[in-house]
Amino acid sequence: MTAQESALTMQDVDKRFGKKKVLDACTFEVATGSITALVGVNGAGKSTLMSLAVGLTMPDHGSISVLGSTPDQDGICPGLSYLAQHKPLYPKFTVAELLRFGAYTNDEWDAKYALDLVERAGIALGAKAKTLSPGQRTRVALALALGRRPQLLLLDEPLADLDPVARRSVATTLLEDVAEYGTTVLLSSHIVSELADVSDRLLLLGGGNARLSGPLDELIAAHYVLIGDGDPSDVVGAGAVIHTDKGMRSNSHVVEGIRPSPRAGWVIDDATLDDVVLGHLSAETMVAA
Repeated sequence: MTAQESALTMQDVDKRFGKKKVLDACTFEVATGSITALVGVNGAGKSTLMSLAVGLTMPDHGSISVLGSTPDQDGICPGLSYLAQHKPLYPKFTVAELLRFGAYTNDEWDAKYALDLVERAGIALGAKAKTLSPGQRTRVALALALGRRPQLLLLDEPLADLDPVARRSVATTLLEDVAEYGTTVLLSSHIVSELADVSDRLLLLGGGNARLSGPLDELIAAHYVLIGDGDPSDVVGAGAVIHTDKGMRSNSHVVEGIRPSPRAGWVIDDATLDDVVLGHLSAETMVAA
């Protein structure tokens, strides 16, 4: 993938906090114009990865490229917006004042678009940030992030504080933004069921590195579910059993590899995104334990 095709690239990135190594030779690329879902168990390094991308912290080793430049601690690079998990807003500012602050602090600012995003959410412009619900805070913070008209938007758990209707609205906003302006989005989320609707690529962190990375449809097609009560090694061939759920009468195995021919006593099903993500995350949890 060339620099033009990749909005964010990390190559052999290490990051340690004290004795804990969070990222270990982490290597991946985020394709330009994609919405990439970043998933991983708690402590896998999702927030650390984003902090490195925006220059809030520096890697111990390796290289990072964001929109063709190397991030540094002098500030977020032009073309990049970052919405942190805690959705920071000045608590005494009204929503209108926050929008004016966005216009004042950004050379590239689309005031009409930012205002439209707030109004679509039904949030009063005179309301102070400290009085907003968690979901409203998210919607205002997203309007500020998108008002910069970024080329690359990093969102750390943007859906966590939203009800199902608001999640759908935010997902629609992101899809529209990508379609109309070519914005690249990297969002971390624990809500696996929402990822297929909003994302077209997946980046799954495990063991300090990218355990899975690529287009959703290709990653799902590279897995299948094998159901039966025998030894799966007799069926999967060169494939790898990622995770096994044991049942009373039969076991269900998530397998990565080429789907085998039908076998007596076994059922072979298509994998879903839930199967793939939860299978790999469950395997990662067992390794960490």
